[in-house]
Amino acid sequence: MTPTPRNPVRHHGLITVSIMLATIMQALDTTIANVALPHMQGSLQASQDQITWVLTSYIVAAAIALPLTGWFCGQWGRRRVFLVSVVGFTAASALCGLAGSLTQIVGARLLQGLFGAALVPLSQAVLLDINPREKVGQAMAIWGAGIMVGPILGPLLGGWLTDHFDWRWVFFINLPVGLLAFWGIARFLPESRPKAERLDLFGFATLSIGIGLLQLFLDRGEQLDWFDSWEIRLEAAGAAVAMAFFVAHTWTVQGVSFLNRELLKDRNFVTGQLFAFVVGVILFATTSLLPNFLQGLMGYPVVYTGVVTAPRGVGTMIAMLVVGRLVQRVDVRAIMAVGFGMTAFSLWQMTRFTPEMDSHLIVASGFIQGLGIGFTFVPLSTATFATLPARLRHEGTPIFSLVRNIGSSVGISVVQTLLTEGAGRAHANLSALVGPGNQGLAGLPPGLDIGSQAGLAVLNAEVTRQATMVAYLDDFWVMMVLTAVAIPLLLLIRKPPASPATPAEIPH
Repeated sequence: MTPTPRNPVRHHGLITVSIMLATIMQALDTTIANVALPHMQGSLQASQDQITWVLTSYIVAAAIALPLTGWFCGQWGRRRVFLVSVVGFTAASALCGLAGSLTQIVGARLLQGLFGAALVPLSQAVLLDINPREKVGQAMAIWGAGIMVGPILGPLLGGWLTDHFDWRWVFFINLPVGLLAFWGIARFLPESRPKAERLDLFGFATLSIGIGLLQLFLDRGEQLDWFDSWEIRLEAAGAAVAMAFFVAHTWTVQGVSFLNRELLKDRNFVTGQLFAFVVGVILFATTSLLPNFLQGLMGYPVVYTGVVTAPRGVGTMIAMLVVGRLVQRVDVRAIMAVGFGMTAFSLWQMTRFTPEMDSHLIVASGFIQGLGIGFTFVPLSTATFATLPARLRHEGTPIFSLVRNIGSSVGISVVQTLLTEGAGRAHANLSALVGPGNQGLAGLPPGLDIGSQAGLAVLNAEVTRQATMVAYLDDFWVMMVLTAVAIPLLLLIRKPPASPATPAEIPH
Protein backbone atom coordinates (compact mmCIF):
# COMPACT_ATOMS: atom_id res chain seq x y z
CA MET A 1 0.00 0.00 0.00
CA THR A 2 3.03 2.31 0.21
CA PRO A 3 2.65 4.89 -2.60
CA THR A 4 5.12 5.49 -5.41
CA PRO A 5 5.12 8.26 -8.04
CA ARG A 6 3.67 5.80 -10.57
CA ASN A 7 1.25 4.08 -8.20
CA PRO A 8 -0.15 6.58 -5.70
CA VAL A 9 -2.84 5.58 -3.24
CA ARG A 10 -6.27 6.60 -4.49
CA HIS A 11 -8.59 8.74 -2.35
CA HIS A 12 -5.67 9.84 -0.18
CA GLY A 13 -7.61 12.76 1.35
CA LEU A 14 -10.74 10.75 2.12
CA ILE A 15 -8.68 7.99 3.75
CA THR A 16 -6.93 10.57 5.92
CA VAL A 17 -10.22 12.16 7.00
CA SER A 18 -11.81 8.77 7.77
CA ILE A 19 -9.00 7.41 9.91
CA MET A 20 -8.56 10.75 11.70
CA LEU A 21 -12.26 10.74 12.62
CA ALA A 22 -11.67 7.41 14.38
CA THR A 23 -8.51 8.72 16.03
CA ILE A 24 -10.16 11.91 17.28
CA MET A 25 -13.12 9.89 18.59
CA GLN A 26 -10.77 7.73 20.66
CA ALA A 27 -8.62 10.67 21.77
CA LEU A 28 -11.66 12.61 22.97
CA ASP A 29 -12.86 9.67 25.05
CA THR A 30 -9.72 9.77 27.20
CA THR A 31 -10.78 13.16 28.66
CA ILE A 32 -14.36 13.95 27.65
CA ALA A 33 -15.85 11.77 30.41
CA ASN A 34 -13.80 13.31 33.22
CA VAL A 35 -15.88 16.44 33.74
CA ALA A 36 -19.08 14.36 33.73
CA LEU A 37 -17.93 12.03 36.53
CA PRO A 38 -19.80 13.86 39.34
CA HIS A 39 -23.05 13.67 37.30
CA MET A 40 -22.48 9.95 36.57
CA GLN A 41 -21.85 9.42 40.28
CA GLY A 42 -25.26 10.79 41.22
CA SER A 43 -27.12 9.10 38.37
CA LEU A 44 -25.56 5.68 38.95
CA GLN A 45 -25.62 5.96 42.77
CA ALA A 46 -21.88 5.35 43.10
CA SER A 47 -19.41 6.63 45.66
CA GLN A 48 -16.57 8.94 44.65
CA ASP A 49 -13.97 6.17 44.63
CA GLN A 50 -16.29 3.81 42.75
CA ILE A 51 -17.03 6.23 39.90
CA THR A 52 -13.33 6.34 39.00
CA TRP A 53 -13.74 2.73 37.81
CA VAL A 54 -15.22 4.38 34.70
CA LEU A 55 -11.70 5.69 34.01
CA THR A 56 -9.55 2.81 35.24
CA SER A 57 -11.53 0.07 33.47
CA TYR A 58 -11.04 1.84 30.13
CA ILE A 59 -7.32 2.43 30.69
CA VAL A 60 -6.57 -1.13 31.85
CA ALA A 61 -8.50 -2.71 28.96
CA ALA A 62 -6.67 -0.51 26.45
CA ALA A 63 -3.32 -1.34 28.06
CA ILE A 64 -3.96 -5.08 27.77
CA ALA A 65 -5.26 -4.96 24.19
CA LEU A 66 -2.72 -2.53 22.71
CA PRO A 67 0.21 -4.98 22.34
CA LEU A 68 -2.05 -7.33 20.33
CA THR A 69 -2.60 -4.82 17.52
CA GLY A 70 0.33 -5.99 15.39
CA TRP A 71 -0.59 -9.66 15.78
CA PHE A 72 -4.23 -9.05 14.80
CA CYS A 73 -3.15 -7.08 11.71
CA GLY A 74 -0.82 -9.89 10.64
CA GLN A 75 -3.60 -12.45 11.05
CA TRP A 76 -6.57 -10.64 9.48
CA GLY A 77 -5.28 -7.53 7.73
CA ARG A 78 -5.03 -3.91 8.80
CA ARG A 79 -8.26 -2.71 7.15
CA ARG A 80 -10.36 -5.46 8.71
CA VAL A 81 -8.91 -4.86 12.17
CA PHE A 82 -9.54 -1.12 11.76
CA LEU A 83 -13.20 -1.71 10.83
CA VAL A 84 -13.80 -4.14 13.71
CA SER A 85 -12.19 -1.68 16.14
CA VAL A 86 -14.37 1.21 14.94
CA VAL A 87 -17.57 -0.87 15.11
CA GLY A 88 -16.71 -2.26 18.54
CA PHE A 89 -15.74 1.13 19.96
CA THR A 90 -18.89 2.80 18.60
CA ALA A 91 -21.18 0.04 19.89
CA ALA A 92 -19.48 0.12 23.30
CA SER A 93 -19.99 3.91 23.39
CA ALA A 94 -23.72 3.37 22.86
CA LEU A 95 -23.75 0.83 25.71
CA CYS A 96 -22.00 3.37 27.97
CA GLY A 97 -24.72 5.92 27.22
CA LEU A 98 -27.47 3.38 27.89
CA ALA A 99 -25.95 2.07 31.13
CA GLY A 100 -28.28 2.05 34.11
CA SER A 101 -25.84 0.92 36.78
CA LEU A 102 -22.20 1.19 37.71
CA THR A 103 -21.61 -2.44 36.73
CA GLN A 104 -23.05 -1.87 33.26
CA ILE A 105 -21.02 1.24 32.49
CA VAL A 106 -17.78 -0.32 33.79
CA GLY A 107 -18.40 -3.35 31.55
CA ALA A 108 -19.10 -1.10 28.57
CA ARG A 109 -15.97 0.93 29.26
CA LEU A 110 -13.94 -2.29 29.32
CA LEU A 111 -15.25 -3.04 25.82
CA GLN A 112 -14.47 0.52 24.75
CA GLY A 113 -10.89 0.12 25.90
CA LEU A 114 -10.45 -3.28 24.23
CA PHE A 115 -11.72 -2.09 20.85
CA GLY A 116 -10.30 1.44 21.04
CA ALA A 117 -6.73 0.41 21.86
CA ALA A 118 -5.86 -0.26 18.21
CA LEU A 119 -7.28 2.96 16.73
CA VAL A 120 -4.34 5.29 17.44
CA PRO A 121 -1.49 2.95 16.37
CA LEU A 122 -3.47 1.85 13.31
CA SER A 123 -4.12 5.42 12.19
CA GLN A 124 -0.42 6.23 12.55
CA ALA A 125 0.57 3.11 10.59
CA VAL A 126 -1.89 3.88 7.78
CA LEU A 127 -0.70 7.47 7.44
CA LEU A 128 2.89 6.28 7.25
CA ASP A 129 1.92 3.78 4.54
CA ILE A 130 -0.17 6.00 2.27
CA ASN A 131 2.21 8.98 2.28
CA PRO A 132 5.48 9.18 0.32
CA ARG A 133 8.63 9.73 2.35
CA GLU A 134 8.75 13.48 1.65
CA LYS A 135 5.24 13.95 3.12
CA VAL A 136 5.63 11.80 6.24
CA GLY A 137 6.39 14.83 8.42
CA GLN A 138 3.23 16.58 7.27
CA ALA A 139 1.20 13.41 7.87
CA MET A 140 2.56 13.01 11.41
CA ALA A 141 1.72 16.66 12.11
CA ILE A 142 -1.89 15.96 11.12
CA TRP A 143 -1.90 12.82 13.26
CA GLY A 144 -0.43 14.64 16.25
CA ALA A 145 -2.96 17.47 15.92
CA GLY A 146 -5.79 14.93 15.95
CA ILE A 147 -4.44 13.30 19.10
CA MET A 148 -4.13 16.66 20.86
CA VAL A 149 -7.81 17.46 20.23
CA GLY A 150 -8.60 15.16 23.18
CA PRO A 151 -6.98 17.01 26.09
CA ILE A 152 -7.93 20.44 24.66
CA LEU A 153 -11.53 20.01 23.47
CA GLY A 154 -12.47 17.02 25.67
CA PRO A 155 -13.20 18.98 28.88
CA LEU A 156 -15.00 21.76 26.98
CA LEU A 157 -17.15 19.43 24.88
CA GLY A 158 -17.85 17.11 27.82
CA GLY A 159 -18.97 20.01 30.00
CA TRP A 160 -21.19 21.48 27.28
CA LEU A 161 -22.87 18.15 26.45
CA THR A 162 -23.47 17.32 30.13
CA ASP A 163 -24.92 20.76 30.87
CA HIS A 164 -27.15 21.12 27.79
CA PHE A 165 -28.22 17.50 27.39
CA ASP A 166 -27.05 14.78 29.79
CA TRP A 167 -23.84 12.97 30.73
CA ARG A 168 -24.93 10.12 28.46
CA TRP A 169 -24.33 12.31 25.41
CA VAL A 170 -20.64 12.29 26.28
CA PHE A 171 -20.78 8.76 24.84
CA PHE A 172 -23.63 9.10 22.33
CA ILE A 173 -21.63 11.78 20.46
CA ASN A 174 -19.38 8.95 19.23
CA LEU A 175 -22.15 7.30 17.22
CA PRO A 176 -22.30 9.64 14.18
CA VAL A 177 -18.52 10.03 14.20
CA GLY A 178 -18.02 6.26 14.33
CA LEU A 179 -20.50 5.65 11.51
CA LEU A 180 -18.77 8.19 9.26
CA ALA A 181 -15.34 6.74 10.06
CA PHE A 182 -16.57 3.20 9.33
CA TRP A 183 -18.09 4.21 5.99
CA GLY A 184 -14.94 6.04 4.88
CA ILE A 185 -12.56 3.25 5.91
CA ALA A 186 -14.75 0.54 4.37
CA ARG A 187 -15.17 2.53 1.14
CA PHE A 188 -11.71 3.94 0.51
CA LEU A 189 -8.98 2.20 2.55
CA PRO A 190 -7.28 -0.66 0.63
CA GLU A 191 -6.43 -3.83 2.52
CA SER A 192 -2.88 -4.53 3.62
CA ARG A 193 -1.43 -7.29 5.73
CA PRO A 194 1.92 -6.75 7.44
CA LYS A 195 4.16 -9.69 8.21
CA ALA A 196 2.45 -11.93 10.75
CA GLU A 197 3.87 -11.81 14.26
CA ARG A 198 4.05 -14.78 16.58
CA LEU A 199 2.15 -14.38 19.83
CA ASP A 200 3.36 -15.67 23.18
CA LEU A 201 -0.09 -16.63 24.42
CA PHE A 202 1.03 -17.81 27.87
CA GLY A 203 3.04 -14.65 28.50
CA PHE A 204 0.17 -12.45 27.34
CA ALA A 205 -2.39 -14.36 29.44
CA THR A 206 -0.38 -14.27 32.68
CA LEU A 207 0.46 -10.58 32.29
CA SER A 208 -3.18 -9.68 31.52
CA ILE A 209 -4.48 -11.66 34.51
CA GLY A 210 -1.87 -10.08 36.77
CA ILE A 211 -2.73 -6.54 35.64
CA GLY A 212 -6.47 -7.15 35.88
CA LEU A 213 -6.30 -8.62 39.40
CA LEU A 214 -3.97 -5.84 40.55
CA GLN A 215 -6.47 -3.24 39.35
CA LEU A 216 -9.35 -5.01 41.10
CA PHE A 217 -7.26 -5.11 44.27
CA LEU A 218 -6.60 -1.36 44.09
CA ASP A 219 -10.14 -0.37 43.06
CA ARG A 220 -12.03 -2.45 45.62
CA GLY A 221 -9.55 -2.51 48.51
CA GLU A 222 -10.79 0.64 50.24
CA GLN A 223 -14.43 -0.37 49.89
CA LEU A 224 -13.83 -3.87 51.35
CA ASP A 225 -11.40 -2.80 54.09
CA TRP A 226 -8.36 -4.24 52.34
CA PHE A 227 -6.96 -7.51 53.74
CA ASP A 228 -9.88 -8.01 56.09
CA SER A 229 -11.75 -9.17 52.97
CA TRP A 230 -11.25 -12.62 51.44
CA GLU A 231 -11.87 -11.13 47.99
CA ILE A 232 -8.99 -8.69 48.38
CA ARG A 233 -6.68 -11.42 49.69
CA LEU A 234 -7.50 -13.63 46.71
CA GLU A 235 -6.99 -10.78 44.23
CA ALA A 236 -3.63 -9.87 45.77
CA ALA A 237 -2.49 -13.50 45.80
CA GLY A 238 -3.74 -14.08 42.26
CA ALA A 239 -1.97 -10.98 40.94
CA ALA A 240 1.29 -12.02 42.65
CA VAL A 241 1.10 -15.59 41.30
CA ALA A 242 0.23 -14.45 37.75
CA MET A 243 3.08 -11.93 37.68
CA ALA A 244 5.48 -14.54 39.09
CA PHE A 245 4.52 -16.93 36.30
CA PHE A 246 4.99 -14.13 33.74
CA VAL A 247 8.47 -13.28 35.04
CA ALA A 248 9.55 -16.93 35.22
CA HIS A 249 8.16 -17.66 31.76
CA THR A 250 9.81 -14.59 30.23
CA TRP A 251 13.13 -15.45 31.83
CA THR A 252 13.19 -19.11 30.75
CA VAL A 253 11.16 -19.40 27.53
CA GLN A 254 12.99 -20.40 24.38
CA GLY A 255 12.04 -18.45 21.25
CA VAL A 256 9.34 -15.78 21.15
CA SER A 257 8.24 -14.21 24.45
CA PHE A 258 5.68 -11.47 25.04
CA LEU A 259 8.42 -9.32 26.61
CA ASN A 260 11.62 -9.71 24.63
CA ARG A 261 14.45 -10.21 27.13
CA GLU A 262 16.79 -8.20 24.91
CA LEU A 263 14.77 -5.08 25.75
CA LEU A 264 15.84 -5.41 29.37
CA LYS A 265 19.52 -5.17 28.43
CA ASP A 266 19.11 -1.55 27.32
CA ARG A 267 19.49 0.81 30.31
CA ASN A 268 17.70 3.71 28.66
CA PHE A 269 14.72 1.55 27.77
CA VAL A 270 14.40 0.11 31.29
CA THR A 271 14.81 3.53 32.93
CA GLY A 272 12.33 4.97 30.45
CA GLN A 273 9.67 2.56 31.73
CA LEU A 274 10.08 3.98 35.24
CA PHE A 275 9.52 7.50 33.97
CA ALA A 276 6.65 6.38 31.74
CA PHE A 277 4.95 4.98 34.85
CA VAL A 278 5.47 8.26 36.75
CA VAL A 279 4.19 10.34 33.81
CA GLY A 280 1.14 8.06 33.58
CA VAL A 281 0.38 8.61 37.28
CA ILE A 282 0.63 12.40 37.01
CA LEU A 283 -1.12 12.64 33.65
CA PHE A 284 -4.35 10.93 34.68
CA ALA A 285 -4.46 11.09 38.48
CA THR A 286 -4.78 14.87 38.44
CA THR A 287 -7.48 14.83 35.76
CA SER A 288 -9.48 12.31 37.80
CA LEU A 289 -9.31 14.47 40.96
CA LEU A 290 -10.10 17.91 39.55
CA PRO A 291 -13.70 17.42 38.27
CA ASN A 292 -15.00 16.25 41.65
CA PHE A 293 -12.93 18.90 43.43
CA LEU A 294 -14.24 21.73 41.24
CA GLN A 295 -17.88 20.64 41.09
CA GLY A 296 -18.29 19.02 44.49
CA LEU A 297 -16.15 21.25 46.69
CA MET A 298 -15.93 24.53 44.78
CA GLY A 299 -19.48 24.42 43.39
CA TYR A 300 -18.45 25.08 39.77
CA PRO A 301 -21.00 24.31 37.03
CA VAL A 302 -19.97 21.47 34.73
CA VAL A 303 -19.42 23.81 31.75
CA TYR A 304 -17.14 26.09 33.74
CA THR A 305 -15.25 23.03 34.99
CA GLY A 306 -14.47 22.20 31.37
CA VAL A 307 -13.37 25.78 30.68
CA VAL A 308 -10.91 26.01 33.59
CA THR A 309 -9.38 22.57 32.93
CA ALA A 310 -8.94 23.01 29.15
CA PRO A 311 -5.78 25.21 29.47
CA ARG A 312 -3.91 22.11 30.63
CA GLY A 313 -4.26 20.65 27.14
CA VAL A 314 -3.30 23.95 25.55
CA GLY A 315 -0.11 23.99 27.61
CA THR A 316 0.73 20.46 26.49
CA MET A 317 0.23 21.35 22.83
CA ILE A 318 2.41 24.49 23.06
CA ALA A 319 5.18 22.61 24.86
CA MET A 320 5.20 19.83 22.28
CA LEU A 321 5.52 22.34 19.44
CA VAL A 322 8.49 23.93 21.19
CA VAL A 323 10.19 20.72 22.32
CA GLY A 324 10.01 19.30 18.80
CA ARG A 325 12.53 21.97 17.78
CA LEU A 326 14.71 21.56 20.87
CA VAL A 327 15.03 17.80 21.08
CA GLN A 328 17.78 17.57 18.44
CA ARG A 329 19.74 20.54 19.84
CA VAL A 330 19.52 20.22 23.63
CA ASP A 331 20.25 17.26 25.90
CA VAL A 332 16.87 15.55 26.33
CA ARG A 333 17.66 14.92 30.01
CA ALA A 334 17.82 18.67 30.59
CA ILE A 335 14.50 19.17 28.78
CA MET A 336 12.91 16.43 30.90
CA ALA A 337 14.31 18.00 34.08
CA VAL A 338 12.62 21.27 33.12
CA GLY A 339 9.39 19.40 32.41
CA PHE A 340 9.39 17.54 35.71
CA GLY A 341 10.32 20.76 37.51
CA MET A 342 7.37 22.62 35.96
CA THR A 343 5.04 19.74 36.81
CA ALA A 344 6.24 19.69 40.43
CA PHE A 345 5.80 23.47 40.65
CA SER A 346 2.23 23.20 39.32
CA LEU A 347 1.42 20.55 41.92
CA TRP A 348 2.91 22.79 44.61
CA GLN A 349 0.53 25.51 43.39
CA MET A 350 -2.32 23.04 43.79
CA THR A 351 -1.35 22.48 47.43
CA ARG A 352 -2.17 26.20 47.91
CA PHE A 353 -5.82 25.73 46.83
CA THR A 354 -8.49 27.00 49.24
CA PRO A 355 -12.29 26.70 49.16
CA GLU A 356 -12.59 30.51 48.86
CA MET A 357 -10.15 31.07 45.95
CA ASP A 358 -11.11 32.18 42.45
CA SER A 359 -10.32 30.21 39.28
CA HIS A 360 -7.08 32.02 38.36
CA LEU A 361 -4.83 29.64 40.32
CA ILE A 362 -6.64 26.61 38.86
CA VAL A 363 -6.10 27.85 35.29
CA ALA A 364 -2.47 28.86 35.91
CA SER A 365 -1.49 25.60 37.63
CA GLY A 366 -3.23 23.54 34.95
CA PHE A 367 -1.51 25.41 32.13
CA ILE A 368 1.92 25.04 33.77
CA GLN A 369 1.29 21.35 34.38
CA GLY A 370 0.37 20.95 30.70
CA LEU A 371 3.66 22.62 29.75
CA GLY A 372 5.52 20.28 32.09
CA ILE A 373 3.89 17.15 30.64
CA GLY A 374 4.62 18.34 27.10
CA PHE A 375 8.27 19.06 27.93
CA THR A 376 8.57 15.59 29.49
CA PHE A 377 6.86 13.19 27.13
CA VAL A 378 8.54 13.68 23.76
CA PRO A 379 12.10 13.79 25.22
CA LEU A 380 11.22 10.71 27.29
CA SER A 381 10.20 8.81 24.16
CA THR A 382 13.38 9.96 22.43
CA ALA A 383 15.66 8.91 25.29
CA THR A 384 13.86 5.58 25.85
CA PHE A 385 14.32 4.38 22.27
CA ALA A 386 17.51 6.21 21.31
CA THR A 387 19.92 3.42 22.23
CA LEU A 388 17.58 0.54 21.41
CA PRO A 389 18.47 -1.42 18.25
CA ALA A 390 16.11 -0.65 15.36
CA ARG A 391 14.95 -4.29 15.16
CA LEU A 392 13.61 -4.06 18.74
CA ARG A 393 11.76 -0.74 18.52
CA HIS A 394 8.51 -2.21 17.21
CA GLU A 395 8.48 -4.53 20.25
CA GLY A 396 9.45 -1.79 22.70
CA THR A 397 6.77 0.73 21.65
CA PRO A 398 3.72 -1.26 22.92
CA ILE A 399 5.56 -2.08 26.17
CA PHE A 400 6.21 1.64 26.68
CA SER A 401 2.51 2.44 26.17
CA LEU A 402 1.50 -0.49 28.37
CA VAL A 403 3.62 0.73 31.30
CA ARG A 404 2.32 4.29 30.91
CA ASN A 405 -1.29 3.06 30.95
CA ILE A 406 -0.64 0.89 34.01
CA GLY A 407 0.80 3.94 35.73
CA SER A 408 -2.33 5.89 34.85
CA SER A 409 -4.75 3.30 36.21
CA VAL A 410 -2.69 2.65 39.35
CA GLY A 411 -2.31 6.39 39.93
CA ILE A 412 -6.05 7.01 39.70
CA SER A 413 -6.83 4.19 42.12
CA VAL A 414 -4.16 5.19 44.63
CA VAL A 415 -5.05 8.91 44.77
CA GLN A 416 -8.74 8.07 45.19
CA THR A 417 -7.90 5.68 48.02
CA LEU A 418 -5.69 8.30 49.67
CA LEU A 419 -8.48 10.87 49.21
CA THR A 420 -11.10 8.68 50.92
CA GLU A 421 -8.84 7.70 53.79
CA GLY A 422 -7.45 11.23 54.16
CA ALA A 423 -10.90 12.80 54.29
CA GLY A 424 -11.99 10.38 57.02
CA ARG A 425 -8.85 10.98 59.06
CA ALA A 426 -9.07 14.78 58.69
CA HIS A 427 -12.77 14.70 59.63
CA ALA A 428 -11.96 12.86 62.85
CA ASN A 429 -9.15 15.30 63.70
CA LEU A 430 -11.26 18.39 63.00
CA SER A 431 -14.28 17.00 64.87
CA ALA A 432 -12.14 16.58 67.98
CA LEU A 433 -11.49 20.33 67.93
CA VAL A 434 -15.15 21.29 67.64
CA GLY A 435 -16.96 21.80 70.92
CA PRO A 436 -18.68 24.37 73.08
CA GLY A 437 -15.33 25.66 74.38
CA ASN A 438 -13.98 26.44 70.91
CA GLN A 439 -13.93 30.24 70.49
CA GLY A 440 -14.00 29.84 66.72
CA LEU A 441 -17.65 28.83 66.99
CA ALA A 442 -18.57 32.25 68.36
CA GLY A 443 -19.00 33.51 64.82
CA LEU A 444 -21.90 31.21 63.99
CA PRO A 445 -25.06 32.95 62.68
CA PRO A 446 -27.57 34.04 65.34
CA GLY A 447 -29.98 31.32 66.26
CA LEU A 448 -27.71 28.53 65.06
CA ASP A 449 -27.13 26.51 68.21
CA ILE A 450 -24.59 23.67 67.94
CA GLY A 451 -26.61 21.90 70.57
CA SER A 452 -29.56 21.61 68.16
CA GLN A 453 -29.95 19.08 65.36
CA ALA A 454 -29.93 21.81 62.71
CA GLY A 455 -26.82 23.38 64.17
CA LEU A 456 -24.99 20.06 64.34
CA ALA A 457 -25.92 19.25 60.72
CA VAL A 458 -24.57 22.57 59.46
CA LEU A 459 -21.43 22.22 61.55
CA ASN A 460 -20.83 18.64 60.36
CA ALA A 461 -21.27 19.71 56.73
CA GLU A 462 -18.62 22.39 57.15
CA VAL A 463 -16.23 19.99 58.92
CA THR A 464 -16.75 17.50 56.07
CA ARG A 465 -16.01 20.20 53.49
CA GLN A 466 -12.82 21.29 55.22
CA ALA A 467 -11.71 17.68 55.77
CA THR A 468 -12.21 16.90 52.08
CA MET A 469 -10.18 19.98 51.18
CA VAL A 470 -7.33 18.76 53.40
CA ALA A 471 -7.45 15.34 51.70
CA TYR A 472 -7.22 16.89 48.23
CA LEU A 473 -4.23 18.99 49.27
CA ASP A 474 -2.54 15.90 50.69
CA ASP A 475 -3.04 14.11 47.35
CA PHE A 476 -1.50 17.00 45.43
CA TRP A 477 1.41 17.03 47.88
CA VAL A 478 2.06 13.29 47.38
CA MET A 479 2.14 13.71 43.59
CA MET A 480 4.43 16.73 43.92
CA VAL A 481 6.91 14.70 46.01
CA LEU A 482 6.76 11.80 43.55
CA THR A 483 7.55 14.16 40.67
CA ALA A 484 10.38 15.89 42.50
CA VAL A 485 11.98 12.60 43.59
CA ALA A 486 12.00 11.41 39.96
CA ILE A 487 14.21 14.31 38.78
CA PRO A 488 17.57 13.02 40.14
CA LEU A 489 16.85 9.62 38.54
CA LEU A 490 17.28 11.29 35.14
CA LEU A 491 21.02 10.78 35.68
CA LEU A 492 20.42 7.05 35.10
CA ILE A 493 19.58 7.80 31.46
CA ARG A 494 22.49 7.80 29.04
CA LYS A 495 22.81 10.80 26.77
CA PRO A 496 21.20 9.76 23.46
CA PRO A 497 23.02 10.05 20.13
CA ALA A 498 22.71 13.33 18.24
CA SER A 499 20.03 12.14 15.79
CA PRO A 500 18.10 9.17 17.16
CA ALA A 501 15.42 7.53 15.10
CA THR A 502 12.53 7.12 17.47
CA PRO A 503 8.88 6.33 17.14
CA ALA A 504 6.47 9.26 17.33
CA GLU A 505 4.76 9.32 20.70
CA ILE A 506 1.97 11.62 21.76
CA PRO A 507 0.49 11.63 25.28
CA HIS A 508 -3.14 10.60 25.03
